[in-house]
Amino acid sequence: MAGHPVEVYFEFVPLGRQVKVVAIDAASGVEVSIVAPAGASQRDMETIALRKLTKRLTDLAEGA
Repeated sequence: MAGHPVEVYFEFVPLGRQVKVVAIDAASGVEVSIVAPAGASQRDMETIALRKLTKRLTDLAEGA
């Protein structure tokens, strides 16, 4: 199922007026991060991080 994470862990780290969001694929351990405004909704931050993680997994599966 490369490119489509089944179980993802999210970590939220406040950085002043921003939040660093780390998305980790449980199966492979691949992780990506984004930085978002602290006022953004958690759901929006998770959606963006998940899209980035999916893209990264797809790239790895394709050998990029």
